[in-house]
Amino acid sequence: MHFSRKAACVMQLAQEDPFVRLTDPFRRELLAHCYRMTGSLQDAEDLVQETYIRAWRSYDRFEGRSSMRLWLYRIATNVCLTALEHHSRRLLPSGLGPPSDDPDHPLSALEKDTWIQPLPGPPMDTADPATIVAARDSVRLALIAALQHLPAKQRVALILRDVLAWRANEVADLLGTTGAAVNSLLQRARTQLRRVAPAEDHPAELFEPGLRALLDQYITAFQNADINALMEVLRDDVALEMPPNIQWFTGRATVGQFLRNNVLARPDMARMFPTTANGQPAVAAYWRGNDDSYRAHALQVLTITHTGISRIVSFNDPELFPNFGLARVLTAEQPR
Repeated sequence: MHFSRKAACVMQLAQEDPFVRLTDPFRRELLAHCYRMTGSLQDAEDLVQETYIRAWRSYDRFEGRSSMRLWLYRIATNVCLTALEHHSRRLLPSGLGPPSDDPDHPLSALEKDTWIQPLPGPPMDTADPATIVAARDSVRLALIAALQHLPAKQRVALILRDVLAWRANEVADLLGTTGAAVNSLLQRARTQLRRVAPAEDHPAELFEPGLRALLDQYITAFQNADINALMEVLRDDVALEMPPNIQWFTGRATVGQFLRNNVLARPDMARMFPTTANGQPAVAAYWRGNDDSYRAHALQVLTITHTGISRIVSFNDPELFPNFGLARVLTAEQPR
């Protein structure tokens, strides 16, 4: 989704309007809302832009019967519902079929628009722990993936009721239906969510010393191409997904075989740096080229529990790096 230059000019003209001062504090949470609805950071950014354009155009009719926040969420939700009528849902490889049992078979890929995108978070060494913890569960990658399986109105009902704590009558008013119908949508959404969401142990908190130790071990093992050290931090039931590749793998032996034969070519092939995505620990991975520079390769979102790493979702798309404030290319001398 890309809006016209005219739309950009509309927003530029609005910069001096008091409207901006009143509505800008909600921009970040509206982005998270649109991201939950679509599973795409790029689409969410476009939808937030469209939300603000519509809100600005109708601001003179805002009578204050509800809060500014509620008013903006109503507009954003309707913008998302309209957009979802014309777009296929985004998924992870695990949403397309069972895991592959042949880690040596050539991989096949689908177009980028098929896949969920990761949501950037603040760096682990500068983030406010309270902020991370408060937002983490509502944007965890497993939840975002599960939400995309729901029909659009069920998705709205579940997000507004269970994530944003709207009252049933508020959701009913937005959807043009009854409170009973909203409760029915919500019940079906919760049932479907339990069916499609992967079972996960409670993840470790981002700032627990044990989590950071496991993350450091993971990075060191990858950079040293040390499969034995890597296996020590993976759980027996670990899953590996690598969009845009369709194939995904489960089980430490199968995942280890794939990494040994296809990824861990030699020491110093990779340079990796910790970050956060979807309120989870993540790693930015750079691969060494023939000119000895390191080029953006993948953003890996990790699920780390107290018993090891249970899931690796490696988004093999260098175009995601600027969204995380990361360079596309490092020289051999650069620390980052």
